[in-house]
Amino acid sequence: MSNSKFLKAATKTDFTGTKVATGAAICLIAAYGMRCYYPTFAKIVFSRRSKKATQLQGGQTKSSDKHQESPASGSPAHSSEPQKYDKANPNVDQNFYKQLRYLIKIIIPNICCKEFGILSLHTISLIIRTFLSIYVAQLDGSIVQTIVQRNVTRFVVQLAKWILLAVPATFINSLIRFLESKLALVFRTRLVKHAYEKYFDSQTYYRVSNLDSRLSNADQCLTEDITMFTSSLAHLYSHLTKPLLDVALMSFTLYRLAQSRGASSKTPTIIAMVVILITAKILRAVSPKFGKLVAEEAHRKGHLRFMHSRIITNAEEIAFYNGHQIERSLLTRCYSALVKQMDLIFYKRLWYIMLEQFLMKYVWSASGLIMVAVPIITATGIREDGSKVEDDDDGGVSERTRYFTTARNLLISSADAIERMMSSYKEITELAGYTSRVSQMFEVFEDVKLGKYQRNTVTKQKPIKTNFERISGSLVQKGVVIDTESTIIIENLPIITPNGDIIVQSLSLKIEDGMHLLITGPNGCGKSSLFRILNGLWPVYGGKLCKPPPTSMFYIPQRPYMSIGILRDQVIYPDSVTDMKAKGITDEDLMNILKIVHLDNIVHREGGWQAECDWKDVLSGGEKQRMGMARTFYHRPKFALLDECTSAVSIDVESKIYLSLKAAGITLLTITHRPTLWKFHTHLLQFDGEGGWRMEELDTTARLTLNEEKQKLEHQLAGMPRMQERLRELCTLLGEDSVLLSSGDIPIPSEDDLAAYEFKNE
Repeated sequence: MSNSKFLKAATKTDFTGTKVATGAAICLIAAYGMRCYYPTFAKIVFSRRSKKATQLQGGQTKSSDKHQESPASGSPAHSSEPQKYDKANPNVDQNFYKQLRYLIKIIIPNICCKEFGILSLHTISLIIRTFLSIYVAQLDGSIVQTIVQRNVTRFVVQLAKWILLAVPATFINSLIRFLESKLALVFRTRLVKHAYEKYFDSQTYYRVSNLDSRLSNADQCLTEDITMFTSSLAHLYSHLTKPLLDVALMSFTLYRLAQSRGASSKTPTIIAMVVILITAKILRAVSPKFGKLVAEEAHRKGHLRFMHSRIITNAEEIAFYNGHQIERSLLTRCYSALVKQMDLIFYKRLWYIMLEQFLMKYVWSASGLIMVAVPIITATGIREDGSKVEDDDDGGVSERTRYFTTARNLLISSADAIERMMSSYKEITELAGYTSRVSQMFEVFEDVKLGKYQRNTVTKQKPIKTNFERISGSLVQKGVVIDTESTIIIENLPIITPNGDIIVQSLSLKIEDGMHLLITGPNGCGKSSLFRILNGLWPVYGGKLCKPPPTSMFYIPQRPYMSIGILRDQVIYPDSVTDMKAKGITDEDLMNILKIVHLDNIVHREGGWQAECDWKDVLSGGEKQRMGMARTFYHRPKFALLDECTSAVSIDVESKIYLSLKAAGITLLTITHRPTLWKFHTHLLQFDGEGGWRMEELDTTARLTLNEEKQKLEHQLAGMPRMQERLRELCTLLGEDSVLLSSGDIPIPSEDDLAAYEFKNE
């Protein structure tokens, strides 16, 4: 009887067995063809675009090479692009799950934390929303039944229930969105705090950008990448948990509904499994590698941000050179690379989403109608009390309508849940990209903390006399560092740059308290490099280094750093006001320090100690250098490392500052080219620029005498090229030869010598 009803219904709709079989065969052939030939078709359509994208990701194209070489001249830390990101291909694999577990342990350290509490509330709200969806589907069926039966009283009652249910339902929907946003925020807060601890531990912020080249855009990873990762993780949890609950509970409800009416659930189950399996196979076959694409997009965004910050940092130098055209071209090139990558992602999503929507909305809707129609048409419809639905006054129309509406709503909700789960694979691959970048950042932080560096060495031509040896391969720290009380002992210490160049093969010296050392030599000979090693910024690759702790040494560079804050903060940097009070120092003491360096007028000029300005721009070059010296008097270290820190200070003020430093019992290690500072030092360390050095006591009188003789000779020789040029002009005008020029007694300088002398005289 049931089969005859089904055939009768099919006849009314003008369907025949042949047409149905033909349609099914066409659908299967189309699905198989899509499965086999869509990747080939997509490859042909996007081959050119994909080729460009792959080349840009691998760093093999000429434009990419130029793009990467451009920042090298401006900052050694960004001399080349990070290789691991370019070669990485984030996928949903075992490595992804390992990285995700590592990050989840950071953001949810235990079950008693705030993050786990919000996660639990979010889960409970998702479960409540699922039960509300089931109840709404049943209530919708009851309302439709009352309409078909024309029962006004029951219709009003059911409609009142619908309105009353809207209040908790809308609140739960809003609560789910709120908890998802809150969950992403607390995840981000926890991860950012952990990242900041790692970033500022053991000077990682310096080492990661100067000694290691794997992470060229730390600011991008610490801000945007962490934000995108936590937002994606929180959204994905909501996007997966609710569909799983919906599918489980609604499938069980549909099964109970079919069983209560004597209908078989085998046919709908088989149809659902076949359709879902075919859809999953097709989408998996044609799904682009969104993880790799998103990771590359984030990398290019970070590089564009770095180029902008580079221009802001060097704005004055670029303006002096009128280099805005070349900088604009570099920015345009970076932005174009980002646009190409985003275009590639947009095109990939266009075809993928089109196919996804076709399968999950239209094919699934058609399948759902069949799944609902078959039990209703074929089932007899027997109630629990044994009565038949067909025995009703309306022939069971209202009852069938009710269960059809309920089953259809439940099936639509289940299909929507399965659709969200399957479409979430795209989001999971994108999450893999963010997970790879964030976990890579923490991996680099851990490595540089342990002294494991990976740097892309930069090969460049050097003059013959400074052709230093270079270490090939990774640099290994074999040196020994020992903390001492008040003595610096260096034994067989090599000075090696992060690029692997050996500036000095072996350096051995001893600096005791009160032994003021003057360090001289040509540019690039290792003077500032020695200070970096003493301060712990550069690793010790060999030998032995005994030095006081960092609190006993204070480094003043040529351009002191001006922090953000009030005037008092500039003097006591890096201490806070609390640290200053703990040391028993008052504002009056700070004023006395400023008087020593001739900066006491700054307090009145800028409006007091609480004045807040952009001190980098407010103070002149000489004032900033004197502010750096004021910090030395405030901290009173045992050793002061002074790197050309008074080059913009007048000689008389400079002498008073050095006298005050010595009177305060501070041992001076000074790099300078000013002869006026020689008298304040007792020993001399001189580098020759070819890897050699010598250490001796400084005889200031003899050295000044030799320096005066050198200056006199330079002054005398400077006039020779001009005199010879004038003699040649006179010979030309008179038409005569010169005896001195023809005999060669006076050396004739070359054009390079003439140019050098001309430049010096100017």
